[in-house]
Amino acid sequence: VAVEAREQLQAAGVPTRVVSMPSVEWFEEQDQGYKDSVLPPSVKARVAVEAGIGLTWYRYVGDAGRIVSLEHFGASADAKVLFREFGFTPEHVAAAARESLEAAAR
Repeated sequence: VAVEAREQLQAAGVPTRVVSMPSVEWFEEQDQGYKDSVLPPSVKARVAVEAGIGLTWYRYVGDAGRIVSLEHFGASADAKVLFREFGFTPEHVAAAARESLEAAAR
């Protein structure tokens, strides 16, 4: 989802990158230099994409950031149907990125 959103944004002339953080605990164990190289403090426009509860990501996206997550439990259907139903799509992630860019520019 994040990579597809990046492709959409890049095609529209919006420079982006995708950072994979499969383990928040591992990331937190790293030194500050490493953390800053992965999430530069100067970059305020951020979007976290989480196929689960997004609460963990607020500390990483900051005030201008946005989180696209699945805050629902118990729905039953094909994953593609559920992702679309709950807004977990590349289009929604790209829209969140545009919102974050606007918020970061303020």
